Amino acid sequence: MSAGKSFRLVASLFACAVLSTPAHAVFRAYLASDGLDTNPCTLVAPCRLLPAALAAVDDGGEIWMLDSANYNTATVNIGKSVSILAVPGAIGSILGTSGPAVSITAAGLQVALRNLVIIAQAGGSATHGISMTGASNLSVEHCLIANMPSHGISIVGTGKLKVAHSILRYNGDYAVYAQNGPRVEVTSSQVLAGLGGAGGINAYATGNSTTVVTVSDSVFSGNSPGGHAIYGFATISTGIIRIAVTRSTLEGFTYGLRCETTDVGSAELSVSASTITNNSLGWRVNGIDAVIYTLGNNHFTNNFSNNGSMTATPLM
Repeated sequence: MSAGKSFRLVASLFACAVLSTPAHAVFRAYLASDGLDTNPCTLVAPCRLLPAALAAVDDGGEIWMLDSANYNTATVNIGKSVSILAVPGAIGSILGTSGPAVSITAAGLQVALRNLVIIAQAGGSATHGISMTGASNLSVEHCLIANMPSHGISIVGTGKLKVAHSILRYNGDYAVYAQNGPRVEVTSSQVLAGLGGAGGINAYATGNSTTVVTVSDSVFSGNSPGGHAIYGFATISTGIIRIAVTRSTLEGFTYGLRCETTDVGSAELSVSASTITNNSLGWRVNGIDAVIYTLGNNHFTNNFSNNGSMTATPLM
């Protein structure tokens, strides 16, 4: 018996106690491989696909995937605060078929994705694993995002993204693309760049915005030559980039660290307690107001060369 079906059997008595809850007040909606979208999305009568569960669940509620299956047929549009998770032992799959696999365009939401696998359908026209353009908060925890033709996660605008204990693998462009004002935190995660992929994280500012990225305790592995592990780029005078990298490994890219402006804007990258190794360039700094700070406790080794100067700063 699968872990998901065992969970359903153990919890069925509890579910019977709450069957009298009105249909419009479902805090926790359930999905299963043998569910039906005409069901009320309860534990004893789960739905089959995410759109049905999103319609049934309360704002601020949860959607539980009870067993291993794919739970969508098109882009999953999230328009309310919700947590979507697969129960332990199950693989909750979201397939990119056309466009992004998951899309968040609304503002003011609190969205969490946990223990999910987000991948592209072979031969389809998928783009990103997750696309967020609304000013919302998104947490991606213990997830795998793999083989998307474009970015693993794209966040544009003033939203907030946290990626923790996750793997972003073999995506066609950047694992995380952050443009024009988001705040991004990546911790305890792995980025494995695909052949020809652009790389790890791209923090980009093209407008009157400040893009902030923090990376800690993570590993970025590339397929050099090609791509950037960490790239900050400000293109106009009002664009600001702020990146901090600590206790991380960056290896196998064309650029380990790259910080750049087009002679306007401001781009700042700091690195501490990290290993930058086996890259074509360990670092590149370019532009009047572009700077990479090193706290002096990093390990740069076996990089072919570097471009520009880093700025040493003391530990505080």
